[in-house]
This record gives sequence, C-alpha cells and structure tokens, in this order.
Amino acid sequence: MKFVDLFCGIGGFRQALMGDSSSCVMSSDCDRHAQHVYHQNYGETPIGDITKLPSADVPKHDILCGGFPCQPFSISGNQHGFKDVRGTLLHEILRIARVAKPAVLFLENVKNYLTHDGGRTMRRTIELIQESGYSVFHDMVDSSGFGVPQKRVRLFFVCFRKGLDINEFSFPKPFNVDVALEDILLPADDPRLSSLWIERNDFRMKAKLPLKRESKPLRIGTIGKGGQGERVYSTKGHAVTLSAFGGGVGAKTGMYLVDGKIRRLHPEECRKVMGFTEGFKVHPRQNIAFQQFGNSVAVPVVQAIGDRIKSILNHSSRIAA
Repeated sequence: MKFVDLFCGIGGFRQALMGDSSSCVMSSDCDRHAQHVYHQNYGETPIGDITKLPSADVPKHDILCGGFPCQPFSISGNQHGFKDVRGTLLHEILRIARVAKPAVLFLENVKNYLTHDGGRTMRRTIELIQESGYSVFHDMVDSSGFGVPQKRVRLFFVCFRKGLDINEFSFPKPFNVDVALEDILLPADDPRLSSLWIERNDFRMKAKLPLKRESKPLRIGTIGKGGQGERVYSTKGHAVTLSAFGGGVGAKTGMYLVDGKIRRLHPEECRKVMGFTEGFKVHPRQNIAFQQFGNSVAVPVVQAIGDRIKSILNHSSRIAA
C-alpha cells in the first residue's frame, strides 16, 4: 500500500504508516529545518513548494496524508481561515486528489477548525472534498487515550473515494493505558536540562499535590496572571498540548513540578509524548525541535486510525486508482 506525505513536517504520518506492507512514495514540505530532520530519519529530502508541483508528477498512491497547516484556524493564530493564503493549501490537496484519485484522503487539523467562523469553514471543507469525489468521515481524537501522556485533541478526516462504495467508518476508541508524564522524564541530573529549569519567586502552588495518576493534565499552580503558558502541572498526569507558537514562561511545552523544582520539557521528552520511536533524530536547536513537535501529529493516534483504513482497503477489491 503506497502513500504520499504532504506538509510532512518531521514525518509523524510516515512514522505511523510505514511498515512491511506500506511505503511512502513522495513527501513534501517547504520548511528547510523540517526537510533536514526528515532526511536524517528517513534518508529522503521532501520536495519543496507543493503549489508548484504538477498533479501529474505525483506518483500513484493509495492514501494521501496531509496535516495541512493549521495556523489559519488555530485559537492561537489569526483565525482568518480561507481568507489566509495558507488556508488555501487544502485546495492543493484536492488538486492532487482529483488527478491521482487515491483511495483515501487522511487529513488532520486543529480542533478549532470544527467551529471556526461559526462552522462555515468546516461545512465548506466537507463540500469541497465531496465535490472532489470523496465521502467524508471526521472525528476529534485525543492522544491521551492512545498510550502517550499528552492531551492533544485533533480533528481527523478520513475520506474514501466514492467509487469504492465505502459508506461507513468508525474512528478507534481510546484504550487508556496507565501512563503518566513521570514515566518518560529524563533524570533530574541530566545536563541537557540545565536551560529548562525556571527560577522564579512568584509561583503560586496548591497546598495539596496529586498523589493519584490520571490521564489528563493536572494543574497545580500558576505564575503571573495564570494565562496559557503560565500554568504549572503535575507529572502524575499528562502533558498539556505541545504548541509550535505558544508564549509565556512555559512556552511550547508547559511547566511541570519535577523533584521539587519547576521546568519545561526537553525535546527528547517531547519526542516521547508525541509517540515518536526511540532513536528518532531530533533537531539540535531546542526551539526548532519544540516547534517541530508542536506542529506534528501524535504517532499512536495516526497509527490507530491508519490501521483501520488499511484494514478496510485490504478488504476492498477496487483500491487501484
């Protein structure tokens, strides 16, 4: 089974889908830092600007993957949606799909996409995909229920080519493995953590800290006005959603009480809460690594949805485009 990896970033979709029965036949991303990390891990440099690639040059494939850029629709972005030039990259996906006719479009975006512009953005998206010849299924999925200690709710689309007559699709249900942030932390004396410890005298902490592990972020304190990026969480729970562009003292990873002190997460810990494999080569510049993981997908979630897609296609006798 062949797939293409559009807006691939550091390859979250590829991590999830590749295997003995699946192969990536093309990847694309404009960002040079993402291209570098992708090449380091997969031995392939993604092609650049997808808007300049003729549809006919895209190799034949069964699944088109695309975590298309979310900034136009994110709560932390400007929320211009289709008025923002980046929002039109959905049209690039559909331009390729109309020519290549893959069996499935497997897409991802932020949860705010569902309600953006009073739901008009979502309705128009479904219309566009349907007009391109696909039946649309979508759902919100939280990575907290798929074996990684991070709350990360994302909107996923699974769209089957109408000629396949696939009229139903159910997204995987969470299986709630007992995992907490404390399970994946680096040792407190690891020298790589030196720049992540936060020394402040204005933290306000709860008198009683959690003793029980829970599959959600457990807020235990604040700093400043207590806004996003100014909250402290317990390692007995899950990490907050990693963010590419979040601000505040705990920018991009959140702040956590570890061994009596407060710090942000290290990129290696971000790798683990995103479900990337051991040995995955992270960008050497910390801020770039944070941004890349914040822009990526939780690998176990994509893998669970992908397994369902593959199962359906493997039972279809007409997946060829």
